[in-house]
Amino acid sequence: MSTLAISLIQSSLFWEDKAANLLHFEKQLIPLQGKTQVAVLPELFSTGFSMQTAILAEPMEGPTVQWMRSMAQQLQLILTGSIMIREGDLCFNRLLWVLPSGELGYYDKRHLFAYAGEDRHYQSGHRRLIASVNGFRINLQICYDLRFPVWARQQCHQGSPEYDILIYVANWPARRRLAWMTLLQARAIENQCYVVGVNRVGVDGHEIDHSGDSMVIDPLGEILFTQTKDPCIHTANLRKDRLQECRQQFPFLREADKFELKK
Repeated sequence: MSTLAISLIQSSLFWEDKAANLLHFEKQLIPLQGKTQVAVLPELFSTGFSMQTAILAEPMEGPTVQWMRSMAQQLQLILTGSIMIREGDLCFNRLLWVLPSGELGYYDKRHLFAYAGEDRHYQSGHRRLIASVNGFRINLQICYDLRFPVWARQQCHQGSPEYDILIYVANWPARRRLAWMTLLQARAIENQCYVVGVNRVGVDGHEIDHSGDSMVIDPLGEILFTQTKDPCIHTANLRKDRLQECRQQFPFLREADKFELKK
């Protein structure tokens, strides 16, 4: 039965300093070579949760995307995290899923955090990204998306759930850490999937503190790993047989309401 080694990198960020962040994460990633299959970085890992899109956003051919491709190829792992991307006059908070081959998929954050003005600087996305690796299907989402359960809701096709793992990358403030932890568990329980949440730590350029609380949660809502405040790198080995056992023992998804997501 297949397993997936997935590494969470919980870290502080250098505010609006791409070069410092890329150098920092390169040092974090190199020791993972040969030890993991997927490495997960926080939301906007190269800049912090900045609204300076006119200065910091870059095209898909830009240096941060090239760095991600280089790291994935060099270390032979899948690398994911979100960055600022510009396409024409529009900017996106875009999560990239970068393969060792250099191929990539992407997801543009659907729910923009208007409370912080994110909706005035970024364009909302309209499609989900579900990636596949080693027999697991992975639904990739960003921070504020966590508050909107319909966007993550599991759907079954011919009796089979559409994904096995739900990943959230985030810059989630410490003052709302209870919501972060509670909702991550809820998403795991209601969708009968593993949930991986990767948040940053430390104080950003707006003096907002982040407590991390990155988590790995099993399909029954049990917390397999969490870390508060301190930077950390943690590798979890997720088991497909455990997932299937939970779904067979508690076949709740069969009774789920049918619905359709629209743009």
